[in-house]
Amino acid sequence: MITKKLSSKEDDKSMFIEEIHIVEDTFLSSSKTLRFWSAFFVILPIFFQAPWVRFQPNSALLFTFFILSTAIFLTSEPSKKYFIIGSLLFGVSGSWLGGSLFWGWLSSHPILHIPVEAVALPLALVGLGTKWKIGSSFYISSLFGTAMTDIAIFLTGIMDQWMEVISADSENAPIILQKTSENLLAFKPLLIILVSGLFLWFISQKMSYYASFNSSNKRSLLVASYVLQTTLIVDGLFILLAIVEPSLSGLV
Repeated sequence: MITKKLSSKEDDKSMFIEEIHIVEDTFLSSSKTLRFWSAFFVILPIFFQAPWVRFQPNSALLFTFFILSTAIFLTSEPSKKYFIIGSLLFGVSGSWLGGSLFWGWLSSHPILHIPVEAVALPLALVGLGTKWKIGSSFYISSLFGTAMTDIAIFLTGIMDQWMEVISADSENAPIILQKTSENLLAFKPLLIILVSGLFLWFISQKMSYYASFNSSNKRSLLVASYVLQTTLIVDGLFILLAIVEPSLSGLV
């Protein structure tokens, strides 16, 4: 009886901490496909979740559980062929949950952005020591990239216009966005943007470097690197868009 109980406990424990052997035919086993899907899951909420949550916040929030259920199914698949994508989806579900909660009900309170986005942070930190460390790495690096973006927004003074833009109607919003974009062309905001961008790039390169000789955490570090690089590229495009065509930047 005692042996059976101990065996059961060990089995339960292994569900969380066992190392998954990644073979060559495992989906996302190559760095190229891992880069693509890491970037895809960073971009997906921007162009898919953002407009959805504005019009149907409840259904967007419920979609979190579909992502999570898919993640559980894929990580439980016997051959483990789709384990990496399943682990990634665990991280995506955390980011999706925070994004749905904030943009659905709390978007007029920018000070709550990072605290709400960090709703799954305790689980992600624990997850770094489990077989789901790839997804945890995705979530934490996404949160870090978002935090860096918010800090840059605050330091450049754009945060002051946040509530104005959120509460403005379709006629006044472009005017506010135009004024905000013009403020970005000053020396101080441009310097802050440049320094923030270089810092994110430096961190992403360090992650990539450590991944080259850390075999046990290689994919987790690569995912973190890819997420930060994608965040940097997306932020750069949005800044360019805000300067060239401010009215369109309000769609994000």
